[in-house]
Amino acid sequence: MTPLTPFVTIIIPAWNEELRISDTLRALQHCIPAHEGISRHEIIVVDDGSGDQTYQEAWPWADRIIRHTKRRGKGAALSTGIAEAKGEFLIFLDADLQDTARYAPLLLNPLLNQDADMVIAKLPAPWKPAGFGFVKRLASKGIYRLSGYKPSAPLSGQRAIRASLLDQVGKLARGFGFEVGLTIDVARLGCRIAEIDVPFRHRESGQDWQGLYHRGYQLASVGSTLFRKWREY
Repeated sequence: MTPLTPFVTIIIPAWNEELRISDTLRALQHCIPAHEGISRHEIIVVDDGSGDQTYQEAWPWADRIIRHTKRRGKGAALSTGIAEAKGEFLIFLDADLQDTARYAPLLLNPLLNQDADMVIAKLPAPWKPAGFGFVKRLASKGIYRLSGYKPSAPLSGQRAIRASLLDQVGKLARGFGFEVGLTIDVARLGCRIAEIDVPFRHRESGQDWQGLYHRGYQLASVGSTLFRKWREY
């Protein structure tokens, strides 16, 4: 089967990422044009109401920057980017991957070879103790019970998907439940999901109060998304 050579859109939601986003975008601008399977590409950054210099740091490296006047959540930022994307394939990446963003083309290979409709990155184990795994277990069990698909990386935000597939899925979640809701919708459609090991690294939240707050917010978003998907089922 002849591999595809599509137009690819990379969408990066960002909130207060002035210290990391320029390194992430610089790595992408070097690796994406070098990938022989990509004919054209664009990088869209959605600044989700940042209160720092995220916009200024991203400006030299992004093809487009869209600004929310106030913080609306990760899922809303991704939805904004999706609405503006021109690519046939979309890649979703976190803003804090820095130099490891150079591995982004690995997410495309199963799509280019027509072996999958959505690809999810499985990241290496964290360097330091993180949370207690409750949010991941909730997400994994919820996805399985609502779609029949058993995910290895249910919370991974590093993904690639066929743009046409998003026209078929349900309403996209606005917060940190975005990935969980998307996985359920794609699995319910009977589409092919591939999970592959990619050595991305991003900022890790520990077991301090800041980390606990982040996971609490994530837990609420995932729980809300699972409840909404259960009602749709």
